[in-house]
Amino acid sequence: MSEDEKLLKEAKKLPWEDRLAHKNWKVRNDANIDLAAVCDGITDPKDPRLREFGPFFRKAVADSNAPVQEKALDALIAFLKAADADAGRYAKEVCDAIVTKCLTGRPKTVEKAQISFMLWVELEAVEAFLDAMEKGIKNKVAKAVVPAIDVMFQALSEFGSKIIPPKRILKMLPELFDHQDQNVRASSKGLTLELCRWIGKDPVKSILFEKMRDTMKKELEAELGNVTGNAKPTRKIR
Repeated sequence: MSEDEKLLKEAKKLPWEDRLAHKNWKVRNDANIDLAAVCDGITDPKDPRLREFGPFFRKAVADSNAPVQEKALDALIAFLKAADADAGRYAKEVCDAIVTKCLTGRPKTVEKAQISFMLWVELEAVEAFLDAMEKGIKNKVAKAVVPAIDVMFQALSEFGSKIIPPKRILKMLPELFDHQDQNVRASSKGLTLELCRWIGKDPVKSILFEKMRDTMKKELEAELGNVTGNAKPTRKIR
């Protein structure tokens, strides 16, 4: 048995908290894999282990080691699939940690972060999700802003305007229209068009157009003709 194998075998005897915060990244990685497997096996959302696991994720998803961070997101996704709305008590701190630490990560990390956000919405933690998005769009790194806008687009598109309040998104959009990064501007334009599908073109135009540069107005006007206002949700909250 190699030294690593011995270390991992011994570490399995430790409490979850100690394994997840272990100084050796391989132990933390292994702990997250095990945690995901346990959550995958939970069939009752009232299982007391879910209450035990909930507080772990705030630190786990902020791991400085990229592979470990990705495994932590896997564990979080498994946890959220097993949980019910009671997990919302952990939503704010975990969503904030994901926005701060995961959206500048590797493409797979960003994708898993977005999946977890959608699961939080499914568990009715919409306020915590949108609060985190407000922080996400203020990130100085444009690479982190685009996934935040894109996951809001996805949430609105799938859950609809009864679950995702358009007012919250309308407040966030103006500062994105003048963003120096063209990908941010393109994503914000897509989100604006999606809003039009849900609440109509006129409310969106009356609130947002006066805050836009002429170029963006022209671009949006050109695409508004293709927008139909009969959107229907494809996903429900649990």
